[in-house]
Amino acid sequence: MPANSMHEEVLNALRKVEDPDLKRDLVSLNMIQDLEILNGQVKLRVVLTTPACPMKAKIEADVKAAVLSVEGIQNVEVKMDSRPRGSTIQGSNSIPGVSHIIAVSSGKGGVGKSTVAVNLAVSLARAGAKVGILDADVYGPNIPTMMGVTEGPQIENHPTKGELFLPPTSHGVKVMSMGFLIQGDQPLVWRGPMLHNVVSQFCHKVNWGELDYLVVDMPPGTGDVQLSLAQLVPVTGAVLVSTPQEVSMQDVRKAYHMFEKVRVPVMGFVENMSYFQAPGSTEKHYIFGKEGGQILAKKFGVDLLAQIPIEQTVREGGDEGRPISVSQTSSDIATKFADLAGQVVRKVSVLANQAIDPSQIVQIGKF
Repeated sequence: MPANSMHEEVLNALRKVEDPDLKRDLVSLNMIQDLEILNGQVKLRVVLTTPACPMKAKIEADVKAAVLSVEGIQNVEVKMDSRPRGSTIQGSNSIPGVSHIIAVSSGKGGVGKSTVAVNLAVSLARAGAKVGILDADVYGPNIPTMMGVTEGPQIENHPTKGELFLPPTSHGVKVMSMGFLIQGDQPLVWRGPMLHNVVSQFCHKVNWGELDYLVVDMPPGTGDVQLSLAQLVPVTGAVLVSTPQEVSMQDVRKAYHMFEKVRVPVMGFVENMSYFQAPGSTEKHYIFGKEGGQILAKKFGVDLLAQIPIEQTVREGGDEGRPISVSQTSSDIATKFADLAGQVVRKVSVLANQAIDPSQIVQIGKF
């Protein structure tokens, strides 16, 4: 078979392989790169939208099977690569080098939002992504403690941007927080304009480098920081955290509508403190109620991304600066956070491949 004909045969076979989330073939998505065919030997590169793709193994297996189905092909060598696609909202004041911004928010405090943000960020990093976490919870900046960071950022002089913060790195994640800039238990008593300014500084006066994902731990509620973030940078999507308790769900419903008003897609809910299961027991105790996350997901037509139980080791990991996703990587709860990370990157991938008019964004529903 002529070389050009063989090349087209292989591409036709690859057109039958779909990205499981995007529902389009890899060839039309321009994911097949550097295709070489010589004497029945095929080499190619598959460029995914994220290094943390949870479907990487399936896509690789499907590609190999498709190529080997072509008559005359004896062997195929696949290199899995990634190139994150940029913000879905064009023309916004994006952060140089940052592909996607993920807001983790809640309607009220005390629901474990920061715990979810930290373990999401660490799980993304463990999956191979370049990740930063921005502690925008300026009134309760706990991320340095939870990430085990004791040294604050350094300062560099940029030739055009002036002084920039260089964030420290912990567990493979770059960290920036107001907690680095205030003394101990000193309270932060700031009004709206000052909060807007500090959010701007943390977005545009920090040298984040190249990041696939910047996870933003938002303060609880629907106040100035949330509005500032939505105005200052293109937020790819939000993850909302709630317990199953009605009083928590009342507040997270307000948070949902707030993101709706500022045109930030809500990717789904995380039901935290879902239940308690004593060690060695199969019985689940629903301390804060049951099925609250399902109720929220059904009401708004979005996914319930995860149900995270109450576990002492999660609290201990946060206090000690070693998140459960690092300290006990094979535990059931670390697996739940890893699955959450997989769900989130799949949502982001879908958003990145949609031509979205910012004026039309309301929510992202089920895929």
